[in-house]
Amino acid sequence: MSANTLALNHYVTLGRSGLRVSPLCLGTMTFGLEWGFGATEEISNAMISRYMEHGGNFFDAANIYTKGHNEVILGDYFASGPGRGKRDRAVIATKFGGNMWPGDPNGGGSSRKSMVNAVEHSLRRLKTDYIDLLWCHFQDVHTPIDETMQTLDILVKQGKIRYSGFSDHPAWVCVQAMYESVFRGWTQPIAIQIEYSLLQRTVEYDLMPMARKCGFGVTPWSPLRGGVLTGKFTRENRPKDDGSTRVRSDSKYLTEQTFVLLDALREIAAAHGVTPAQVALRWVMDRAGVTSTIIGARTLAQLDDNLAACRVHLSAEDTKRLNALSEPPPCFPHEFINNLIPSTIHGGTSINGRETQPWPLSPQSDAERW
Repeated sequence: MSANTLALNHYVTLGRSGLRVSPLCLGTMTFGLEWGFGATEEISNAMISRYMEHGGNFFDAANIYTKGHNEVILGDYFASGPGRGKRDRAVIATKFGGNMWPGDPNGGGSSRKSMVNAVEHSLRRLKTDYIDLLWCHFQDVHTPIDETMQTLDILVKQGKIRYSGFSDHPAWVCVQAMYESVFRGWTQPIAIQIEYSLLQRTVEYDLMPMARKCGFGVTPWSPLRGGVLTGKFTRENRPKDDGSTRVRSDSKYLTEQTFVLLDALREIAAAHGVTPAQVALRWVMDRAGVTSTIIGARTLAQLDDNLAACRVHLSAEDTKRLNALSEPPPCFPHEFINNLIPSTIHGGTSINGRETQPWPLSPQSDAERW
């Protein structure tokens, strides 16, 4: 194997913890058919077995995925199915926050009442005594962050969960959560879960740098943007709105800019003898700060294709080309910061390869700027 080749049993520690996980995480949102797409219990079990046969150990679930059925399938697999007796070899992550009880104002969110209730139900569906990693699924603006963090600490001390993390939260909330834990002596979160792909790179401005500075592991979801980056859609062959795919014909991602990117993915894939999906997936896996990338599949063929991304090696030129075609426009204050240099540095200095203006700016250039 080359230095750039990975395998599912090339385990990496998740954030500032000793928890060892595979570089690809098997997502379970496709386990069950309750959402109108997905895989049957039989196929889901076959995918779990295939993943573990290759050395995979990291599973990502949620209380609300397929109305809880995803957790049931995962729980049955290890309690009485093919994985019986192997529960402790698996790292099972699940999420709270989504409301499973319509009409109940405390059925979802990140309050202590909701969290404890969600964990108890997840434990029953998963048929296990503990959850390895509990994600706070999304921000609850109505609950103080210290209430959430103290409850997570209590759950760790009770032995019901081992670690915690944040999914789909603003960077400032993750930092606040970490420091609430540090200052109060509570268990600290170890990871974040965010959408990250060639079509979603805005996380590179705040969330990814924050994760690296704070020591959070990063587990990207939707690295293929729901299937858009597999290359199965073209300018001429757009998706049909018949339920056969999650991507709709009016998707905001099916633009000419995306098709240009897909053309490049196909060319790079052809040069390496792999698929466009494997190239797009490997691009995410190679990003600085990424620990374990979440994949989702509805068939064994899709799973095998995703797992093969471990063997793909992208050259520096490949990566540079994909970066150039997918770079997002900067948001404030990043564009502004890129044009500044410290007051002790004078004109003509280059930062990050770009020529910059002296700072402080002269009155004339300041007026021109604003």
